[in-house]
Amino acid sequence: MLKDRSGAFELLQSLGAPDRLIRHAHVVSQAADTLLMEFKALGVSCETLTVELGSVLHDTGKTQHTQELSVSGTRHQQAGEAILLAHGVQPEVARCCVSHGAGSWSRPEVTFEERIVALADKLWKGKRIAELELSIMDEIAIRLGISRPDIFEKLDATFEGIAAGGAERLQQCKTYS
Repeated sequence: MLKDRSGAFELLQSLGAPDRLIRHAHVVSQAADTLLMEFKALGVSCETLTVELGSVLHDTGKTQHTQELSVSGTRHQQAGEAILLAHGVQPEVARCCVSHGAGSWSRPEVTFEERIVALADKLWKGKRIAELELSIMDEIAIRLGISRPDIFEKLDATFEGIAAGGAERLQQCKTYS
């Protein structure tokens, strides 16, 4: 069982993650931190540790399926979950490997924390996914007992702020082998 983000990075490195994957984990973690800070400021609670660890470990399966570091693919998702479970990582963190993928976050069983990881994994590179963003906004609106329009502008600005630096971060990650 992992207790902090540094342990997650140690695990990723022990699995032979290339520098590019480590850098990716860092930028997704930074995006997740920005989201967590905004949600906390709004008074929205969540399992912060799950998001912190999931943002680092969501692509663990790419240590086995290294071709998916540069080419789209989904084989790393199930592999990542299996690797993490085999290493005693909390199941809710391991699920982030599967739920961060294209559209997987929309399944009803996917938790709020898993969707935050999926959102951070999109926003870091400048990609805005309206359906994912709105699902997060709706969850927050329900938790706060307000309507989506009451939080839309603030959250949209946060999401855009993260996405705005995406091209630069994407280039930084591509420079690693």
